Amino acid sequence: MPPTVLVLNGPNLNLLGSREPEIYGHETLSDIAALCERAAATLGLAVDFRQSNSEAELVGWVQEARTTRAGIILNAGAFTHTSVALLDALTASALPVIEVHLSNIFRREEFRRHSYVSLAARGVICGLGSQGYELALAAMARLLAKTSGKKPANKKTPAKVKRTR
Repeated sequence: MPPTVLVLNGPNLNLLGSREPEIYGHETLSDIAALCERAAATLGLAVDFRQSNSEAELVGWVQEARTTRAGIILNAGAFTHTSVALLDALTASALPVIEVHLSNIFRREEFRRHSYVSLAARGVICGLGSQGYELALAAMARLLAKTSGKKPANKKTPAKVKRTR
């Protein structure tokens, strides 16, 4: 059974596709969930993809993950900038965490440039839209392989590269 990564999405991400598409794009959260499932399968991982507008529910899921999941990928939405409770739960989980944002939070309002979540994260990916989730899964596969001593699975055939001098 492949290791399972918890992919959590915070408030208002259920509105993707219709909420400020000029910032967040036209993909829906269901589109991103399908993308994550495909990407995880090529990496030898499984995903448990969830979304909540409730800080308490997100904290509960992080606490549950401590014993049931191999790592956490988190787009905490607005809770990124406000939630010490989520930071504390992530830290207590002792799991590898990768923070993801669809938009580049550093090109937005000043208050969005601070992240409590980053203090618990191994890495942060922002500004690349849904591709950020794929990159986070690839990074998580590498992190998990390092801790297990196994090479990360990649079921895709690598592209041949012609080198010239």
